[in-house]
Amino acid sequence: MSTAQEAHPVSVRGLAKKYGDTFAVRDLSLDIHRGEVFALLGPNGAGKTTTVDILTGVRRRTGGDVRVLGRDPAEDPREWRARIGVVPQSTGAYVDLNVREVVAHFAAMYPAPLPVDQVLDMVGLGKHHAASALSLSGGQQRRLDVAVGVIGDPELIFLDEPTTGLDPVARREAWDLVRWFADRGRTTVLTTHYLDEAEELAQRAGVVVGGRLVECGTPAELGGRDTTPATVTFRRCERLADRALPHGLPGSTRAEESGGLVTLRTPAPMGVLEVLLPWAHEVGVQELAELRVHRPTLEEIYLDLIAREAAACH
Repeated sequence: MSTAQEAHPVSVRGLAKKYGDTFAVRDLSLDIHRGEVFALLGPNGAGKTTTVDILTGVRRRTGGDVRVLGRDPAEDPREWRARIGVVPQSTGAYVDLNVREVVAHFAAMYPAPLPVDQVLDMVGLGKHHAASALSLSGGQQRRLDVAVGVIGDPELIFLDEPTTGLDPVARREAWDLVRWFADRGRTTVLTTHYLDEAEELAQRAGVVVGGRLVECGTPAELGGRDTTPATVTFRRCERLADRALPHGLPGSTRAEESGGLVTLRTPAPMGVLEVLLPWAHEVGVQELAELRVHRPTLEEIYLDLIAREAAACH
């Protein structure tokens, strides 16, 4: 099937991987859209790496239908392999080669690789091009893994925990590399434990728990995050101590008070503020003490999803 005919770079239906009586992946179905960055999230042992290994032809599946760039990864044809890039979770070992030689060696395996020096600069290893690969620090070794994974200028990139062990500067450089490929229309599948990374880079994310895909959507939508009520909190000062809360708060707003701290749970935090602030100004209070507006973070939603799934399994 040609690239133009492929509906999705990755299409999975009912994927299963079983070891003995234990399922590492169970009934997982997923489509990844062309040109998007898709994040696979989940705790250790959830089945993320197993799924990526199946998608990249490293492991054979027990059941289900899988198409990657229109082909079954289990067939692993050479021309298909040249169209994907893989940065695995484990770090490679490159004996008796310097950094540039490692990347040049892998570049020679592809029909139209990116320039070696360009990729080394992009991953922050340009200054270390002559260093022995075995002499690199853990973070530098991870950068080399990324360079090797993308040197072939792939249409589809699999990044399995690519920024583990990187310092903040190197993480940002890795993010810039993902964006660079995205700007060129490439598709990226990213597994990560860093939720800020998923929120920063991914158009959509899927949460895998116990080998099953339990949620899929944009980072803003996961777990109903976009419709989960926000909280508006403030502390009553002396002038507001005995004053009833104002009329006109959005209809579904619920109020709780404890020790002078007022908590308003609402789907419309801006509407609450539009009523609260004039109410305070009427008695000369220009600033509400400890005023805070909070919407659930991706981390809070993610942890809640994991907890609910764990509870459902027991």
